[in-house]
Amino acid sequence: MITNPREMHVVTRHLRKAGKNIGFVPTMGYFHEGHLHLMREAKRKNDILVVSIFVNPMQFGPNEDFNQYPRDIARDSSLALEVGTDCLFCPSAEDMYPEGFDTSVSVNFLSSTLCGPSRPGHFAGVATIVLKLFNLVRPHQAFFGLKDYQQFIIIRRMVADLNLDMEVVGLPTVREQSGLALSSRNIYLSLEHRTTAAALSKTLFAAQRFITERKLPTPLAALEFIHHTLAAEAPEMEIEYLEIRDAESLREITSFASRSVIAAAVRLGNVRLIDNVLVEPSNSP
Repeated sequence: MITNPREMHVVTRHLRKAGKNIGFVPTMGYFHEGHLHLMREAKRKNDILVVSIFVNPMQFGPNEDFNQYPRDIARDSSLALEVGTDCLFCPSAEDMYPEGFDTSVSVNFLSSTLCGPSRPGHFAGVATIVLKLFNLVRPHQAFFGLKDYQQFIIIRRMVADLNLDMEVVGLPTVREQSGLALSSRNIYLSLEHRTTAAALSKTLFAAQRFITERKLPTPLAALEFIHHTLAAEAPEMEIEYLEIRDAESLREITSFASRSVIAAAVRLGNVRLIDNVLVEPSNSP
């Protein structure tokens, strides 16, 4: 395990000089099968697997769960070792944000939509820490789960805009048998709410299927279907947002002519959940 950013930079510099390809999985820890899937794929495609664990204070708002966010370094270290992690990087907040730190990275439009309005500053915090980690690890490929779809699009845009010499790889969401997207925050769900939460993915996948079958011909029709279904099957679920956007630009759409994403954020009790499904374009008239 490496905790010092300078040491991390030295190690990866030597690895690159030795001609090793580095796969990187940045995390906030408390691993579940979604994290482990990313690690296995990064290991399969690269010579060296680097995994970071850092609960980033910069991406939490004042009323969010930074202090309560689940942490278990010993458990995570064991799981990372089991999947073949070569280097586990666990820096402190003091090392990543030393006294006088005064820089922020912002991906403007992509951060302003979907989760952006309810989490001001969140994506600037994400982009800033991810860029710092990229500069320290210098990966050839970095792996992210598509459950956090907006985050993936923002990081990919940042890498392109800032000419970083690396690839950002997105892997499909890993789900529980019920369909619920895996998340470290799922531990906060009561048994009753865990059952209710599964209605979200079930409804999103139903909408995806009906769109493909032309039973929901427009984004408006699809949104009405999802709202109606969730109101009937999970009335206690509070919808923060439910949107259908272009999958690349995250801009609003009026037809399914291009690849799109159905994205949602909901609350069950005190737990905030996000999920999404992708819809392929309809090419026939």
